[in-house]
Amino acid sequence: MSSGVIHDIGYQRYTGPRLGRGYVTRSLYLHGLRTVFGLGRSAKAKIFPWVAVGIVAVVATVLTAVRAQTGRPVLSYADFPGAVAVLTTLFCATAAPELVSRDLRGGVLPLYFSRPLRRADYPLAKLAALVSAVWLMLAGPLTLMFVGGAFSVHGPGAVRDEFLDLLPGLVQSVIYAAVYSSLALLVASFAGRRAVAAALVVAVFLVTTPIVGVIGVSGGQAAQQLAFLASPTTLVQGVGGWLFDVSGSDVGPYGPVYGLAVAGLVAACVLLLLVRYRRVAR
Repeated sequence: MSSGVIHDIGYQRYTGPRLGRGYVTRSLYLHGLRTVFGLGRSAKAKIFPWVAVGIVAVVATVLTAVRAQTGRPVLSYADFPGAVAVLTTLFCATAAPELVSRDLRGGVLPLYFSRPLRRADYPLAKLAALVSAVWLMLAGPLTLMFVGGAFSVHGPGAVRDEFLDLLPGLVQSVIYAAVYSSLALLVASFAGRRAVAAALVVAVFLVTTPIVGVIGVSGGQAAQQLAFLASPTTLVQGVGGWLFDVSGSDVGPYGPVYGLAVAGLVAACVLLLLVRYRRVAR
């Protein structure tokens, strides 16, 4: 019989504060927000998100410069998010796989769920990070346009009116961020490869867009006013046409239908995302 030896390697139990579920969720959110913009990562990870942000900022700068020369705005604040919708789609198609596909492919979700973290906390923190990032990408240029517009008008009353014009643009940006982010993150959560997830996200947004034109051409006035429901891109434009008179988005008396459709789409995406993460990594 061989005798065993117990070695004291100085192990001590952790006796410090346990920060708990809230701290973990906030950390996931902040880390996700940094991941979207490539902060703390390689230069390659920063290229596309900052190129997209830069292009949107350049568009806002050009619009501000044209307004300064002509004395009138080219686009309203509420129209601006729709004008850069393609860039928003590509931004989400790149950011959503970075947030969730890497963890799926790396098989690290069991490590996350071994912490004091509920399964709903993980997708909700990732979704909040993506919504915040998309809104910042849109709200930053809108703020730039507002600053330029405020210097183009005269008197406190005109500046106040300019700010009131800005508010619909910020609200419309929230709607864009909620719809695009929830749908993109849901699609990306089913693919472990980032390239596949990005292609699927782009397909969901772009493939459905021609359907709107087909319905609008083949139907009557009611069909034309309801055609925007066929694609998430035009769906948000329809809500903007109802709430803020966004140009090119005549929805007639069906504005409340678009409002309910947006709310239902976001709710369905969030619900399916929660169901997805109740089953993954079990």
